[in-house]
Amino acid sequence: MNGTADSVAIEAHELSKVFHTRKRDVQAVDCVSFRAETGEVFGLLGPNGAGKTTTLRMLATILTPSSGWARLAGFDTREAPHEVRERIGFVAAETGLYDRFTARETLRFFGRITRLEDAEIDRRSAEIFDLLDLTAIADRRVGTFSTGEKQKLSLARSIIHDPPILILDEPTFGLDVMAARAVLDTICLLREQGRTIVLSTHIMRVAEKLCDRIGILFGGRLQALGDLETLRNTYGGEDLEDVFFSVVQGERNNLSFSDSPDHGMV
Repeated sequence: MNGTADSVAIEAHELSKVFHTRKRDVQAVDCVSFRAETGEVFGLLGPNGAGKTTTLRMLATILTPSSGWARLAGFDTREAPHEVRERIGFVAAETGLYDRFTARETLRFFGRITRLEDAEIDRRSAEIFDLLDLTAIADRRVGTFSTGEKQKLSLARSIIHDPPILILDEPTFGLDVMAARAVLDTICLLREQGRTIVLSTHIMRVAEKLCDRIGILFGGRLQALGDLETLRNTYGGEDLEDVFFSVVQGERNNLSFSDSPDHGMV
């Protein structure tokens, strides 16, 4: 990538994470490096256990890397975690919402956590409800929401402080077709606002629909990286599914049982 320092929103350099257990050490992520430019949607594609969630949690300062480093919006996740958190919105597969709150109370709660004034929270909430088509249910309790509505509210919560970077971990996980489509449309709207988005998924069509560039994770390692056309030209096949299985099968063939690393399902 030929981006300048100012155009690079996210930079990960040889990120690694080892989880120490009583029985063994588990290498969840192994020397993962990539960049995402400002306004880009960058996808991490891989099966369950590939290391996607661990990688995103290191970017979001939830986990500390065992080695390597990451910078978001110019701030190092280890040296300036508070500055990083102010500039990101993080959405996990678990929405982290409170059923007894209304949608409006939810945004007020998270807005106050980010130290916004109430007037600013109200202004931002109105804009976000309108953008994400949530105005009609703004005063309903979250416990009455569908799974898709909860995921949209989780996205709304993540942008109440207007962050330039969004980190989305499996944003369509567990959603039916209609709900998943609504969430994908919402992510497209957030992309049109110029936000940088990095997301993980194991669903090929999500990566194809949303991502400017894709990194394929397998066994904790970044096995391939590029836009869809580049990946197709390099690995063959008509679509991302063909590319994915070509990459994964090639890596499996390169590893023997004796020298393959012990990766955890993280």
